[in-house]
Amino acid sequence: MSNHFAHGYALLIGVGTTAEPNWSLPVTVKDVQALKTVLIDPNLCAYLDENIRLLQNEQTTRSAILDGLTWLKEKAATDRNATIIVFYSGHGCFDLSSQCYYLLQHDFKSTDIANTALSAPEFTEALRQIEAKRLWVVIDSCHAEGMATSKGELPADFIATALPKGVVDALKQGEGRAVFTSSRGNQSSYIRPDGTMSVYTYHLIEALQGAANQSGDAKVMLSNLINHLGKTVPESARTLCNKEQTPFFDTAMADFPIAMLRGGKGLPNSTPDLPKIMTDREVVTPALTMARRSLQHLEEQAAGFDKLSIPVHLRIQLEEKRQEVAELEARLRKSE
Repeated sequence: MSNHFAHGYALLIGVGTTAEPNWSLPVTVKDVQALKTVLIDPNLCAYLDENIRLLQNEQTTRSAILDGLTWLKEKAATDRNATIIVFYSGHGCFDLSSQCYYLLQHDFKSTDIANTALSAPEFTEALRQIEAKRLWVVIDSCHAEGMATSKGELPADFIATALPKGVVDALKQGEGRAVFTSSRGNQSSYIRPDGTMSVYTYHLIEALQGAANQSGDAKVMLSNLINHLGKTVPESARTLCNKEQTPFFDTAMADFPIAMLRGGKGLPNSTPDLPKIMTDREVVTPALTMARRSLQHLEEQAAGFDKLSIPVHLRIQLEEKRQEVAELEARLRKSE
């Protein structure tokens, strides 16, 4: 029996350098390179090298990203047991006038974002064409570095923000979909002080190496990633950067394996009879706690304005966060 995670496929996108230098973000290349190393390590995640497509720097054009998604569509069509990963690390922004979100790939033009950047509807439609039973999308699109010097260059009505919940809802449509984002609302994603990689990717790699697994596990599950990232990313952002960064997870579906654990050898089975399947309540409770905390933070920000002068982006974030809290509370009631 092969110990490879032979049905795993991944498209890893690290935008890195952009045609307009002010938008370049070198750490995103470090992130995807480190992620690929862990995925293809036969003693860790055990993906096949030929099942990974890495796009970085000038390779991350709009057409190349769409070609990569088509490649995943073809792989899923020929492998009915496929598990698909799409990981994007780069900048993103939201057009207040059109209510459209954009991923800012290598060849976008800041003076014509609507016609040159990769729009969320186009990205979502390409993902919907991938008929895999398990599809995990990770978007790390609100980096503090790079964007800080470029905010003044955003056209009118465009704001730098993490992936809005409405886009997440569109991305997750279909069976076996999971969407992770590295931060929420107006938060940024931060880089470790040593510059090796982002805080989020650092802890994601820890989780893929088994940081949240239990004795007897042989694979890394989606729930393992959620548990580890949900705890460690906020802690590291506060400790290392003195900032708030809270990952978001949409897991309205059954848990599923993402990779082999330590090449399939797993962890020693000292308690073989203990159940390891998380209940819906165990998944929802920490997510609800984080959502309520984030909502409180947003409401405190809004309290500093008159009702009619609350910024548009803050009103959008408040509405999305209130909806998220309501949905999680409903899920929690159903699990009782």
